[in-house]
Amino acid sequence: MFNYLQRIGKSLMVPVAVLPAAAILLGIGYWIDPNGWGGDNSIAAFFIKSGSSIIDNMPILFAVGVAFGMSKDQNGTSALTGLVAFLVVTTLLSPNSVALLQKKDISEVASGFQKINNQFIGILCGAISGVLYNRFHNIELPKFLAFFSGRRFVPIITSIVMMLLSFILMFIWPLVYNGLVKFGEAILGLGAFGAAIYAFFNRLLIPVGLHHALNSVFWFDVAGINDIPNFLGGQSSIDSGVATIGVTGMYQAGFFPIMMFGLVGAALAFIKNAKEENKPKIKSIMIAAAFASFFTGITEPIEFSFMFVAPVLYFIHAILSGISFFIAASMKWIAGFGFSAGFIDFILSTKNPLAVKWYMLILQGIVFFIVYFFVFDFAIRKFNLKTPGREDREDAENNNNIIKIKTKNTVSHKDKALLLIPLLGGKDNIINIDNCATRLRLEVKDNTIIDDIEIKKNFPGILKPSKNSVQIIVGTDVEFIANELKKINE
Repeated sequence: MFNYLQRIGKSLMVPVAVLPAAAILLGIGYWIDPNGWGGDNSIAAFFIKSGSSIIDNMPILFAVGVAFGMSKDQNGTSALTGLVAFLVVTTLLSPNSVALLQKKDISEVASGFQKINNQFIGILCGAISGVLYNRFHNIELPKFLAFFSGRRFVPIITSIVMMLLSFILMFIWPLVYNGLVKFGEAILGLGAFGAAIYAFFNRLLIPVGLHHALNSVFWFDVAGINDIPNFLGGQSSIDSGVATIGVTGMYQAGFFPIMMFGLVGAALAFIKNAKEENKPKIKSIMIAAAFASFFTGITEPIEFSFMFVAPVLYFIHAILSGISFFIAASMKWIAGFGFSAGFIDFILSTKNPLAVKWYMLILQGIVFFIVYFFVFDFAIRKFNLKTPGREDREDAENNNNIIKIKTKNTVSHKDKALLLIPLLGGKDNIINIDNCATRLRLEVKDNTIIDDIEIKKNFPGILKPSKNSVQIIVGTDVEFIANELKKINE
């Protein structure tokens, strides 16, 4: 079950990965026409409408993307299967269809069916489609039906399963929908405190990779919040009444002070407290990680460097993240993003009509840089925490060269993959190879035979969520290494 949830969390990154394209298009449009938001400039309108085309179709993108991400071989048929599933469910559960099937007037149909085209349904359809694809894509039918064997069979069985699912949802969806709406309203009702709770648990879930599932509740239209699409929608979201200035974006804004400034302060504290003989290595690693965090909002290289060796610091980091969200939401300092809370997304969002006092997030960030540096510096010295560069001599031999292979430009992705194969117990021990934004996600026969020590010498970290799964923290080039592993393991 845990592995399944992790795969869904990873798969959510496939459709989320298209959001930067929407953010760039919308950001350019708002910069060209900051007052009319496309109404006074046809070129700006062209960019804004192009970006909106992505945002407005997020449910179907989730269905297709999650199905593709869940499939073991990443074949295009899995994406088609997700599309088929979504079309069957949303068509059968549209208000007109439900009214016909239940022999009711359309005005008597439960309000939940008016919102059947949402990201929650997209994720559900995608997840089920992915499972069906993995189960049936190699099926062999009798010879007279041979044409429909293999991958051609998957959309057929998916259609039948989705018909059954639609019948079930016809009765339980109104209850699920009302429950999700109440959950969203409860969180919204907590205001800034609710945003702080979200941020706290968002950070705590990163080690197990389930923060993406939590994000989908607050960022998309799972519980009626839909923070990212509503923010990126800008003026059109305001006009349609789904966005509120000073409120929409509150589940995003608090990340900017943390990712652009706070974790940079933490990295500086690690450099300061590293042993003298280790400082050159730690400095090069942390500067690169801090650069990635500030400009792109990719924080895992920093977070994974201390979350396991100094969990008390990571807990403090989660608390400070909650505080950042509470301050930004309370003061209504708002900015948003399409990918993550880095400098690039920050600049793109400043012309968005929903961005409110965004410049104050910079001041808040400077304060958090100072707080992170001094709090981490004090805790490291007070409790003698073994943060990067402070390991004992024996541990240092294993861990001081963290991401050593990653920092060598002369080492190819294929070389890294070849290095990993024997450390993972050989080709025979590897069942499935997958990846998310920064991690290799592997399914293995037995993770007890994996050489953790040697892997830690060359990569930032390793996780073993269960006996048959292992995650290796690689970095932003993870997809290329995963592809090389798949080629070698064929």
